[in-house]
Amino acid sequence: MHNRARYLIFFQYIGTKYRGAVKVPPHQLGKKGVQDHLEDAIQRLRPVNPVSLSVSSRTDTGVHALSNSAHFDLQRKNDKLPFTEDILVQALNFHLGTEQIRITRAHCVPHDFHARFRAQSRTYVYRIALGISHHSLLPLTDWDLCWSLRNTELNVDAMHEAASLLVGTHDFSTFRAVNSDLPFKNPVKTMDVITIQQGNSFAYAHFHREIPFWELTFTSKSFLYKQVRRMTGALVAVGQGLLSVPQLKKILEARDSLAYPQGMAAPAHGLFLTRVDYRDTDLQLSPQLSEELLTSTRNSKD
Repeated sequence: MHNRARYLIFFQYIGTKYRGAVKVPPHQLGKKGVQDHLEDAIQRLRPVNPVSLSVSSRTDTGVHALSNSAHFDLQRKNDKLPFTEDILVQALNFHLGTEQIRITRAHCVPHDFHARFRAQSRTYVYRIALGISHHSLLPLTDWDLCWSLRNTELNVDAMHEAASLLVGTHDFSTFRAVNSDLPFKNPVKTMDVITIQQGNSFAYAHFHREIPFWELTFTSKSFLYKQVRRMTGALVAVGQGLLSVPQLKKILEARDSLAYPQGMAAPAHGLFLTRVDYRDTDLQLSPQLSEELLTSTRNSKD
């Protein structure tokens, strides 16, 4: 149908109250996934077609996002032209209400575009606060938004050395947690970037004392289940002196999820999905779709 549009949306959320990014099966009670709330908001736009959102990046319960993405199709009633991108963002945010989810931008994309499979890279940042004897000592702006450690310092040089072992193409079987997708996912991944650098509290300019923060950044085309949290936990263990660099190398080379030390994975609440990147050419519309969107934009201003 010529008035059906496919949209790519980018969205943020504080993951504390959600059961991950994707939809929760109807028979499971309790928390909903971020996708459930997004689809509810899209449904309130009264589309003719069934609402089905395809999320690019699955995040676990408690994990946050500064920029996740998803695509969906929307066909308006009475042959109305597609929503403009700006109006779509405003309308969805209105219908999300007080949920800790916000649409940051939208793009009208080709009808064969897929948010998950067209993604070229994903970037995660893990935030760590040092010298925190009890989590209540964190400012409210960092509550459930970082991993607080009692350690006042980490051996960052050793962590850099350990991180260099994980960069590049490896079988990361050791660094994936067991789930139902295990038999179907290729454990060979390429880590394009792993960096360890100083960060800040979200309230650093307005808090009565300075809290040392570190940020671990990971970029790859895709990741295995809980891979970033497991890599983070191992790198922090190296920084704490609980794991040596040769031991981490041995764990990596074991290629066995059971070789990963029990209880070492970093908790979910310090992890943020910060970027999902696409090629500009994959986002380009055909001339006909571009003209329809331009007409809709003109009509919305009349």
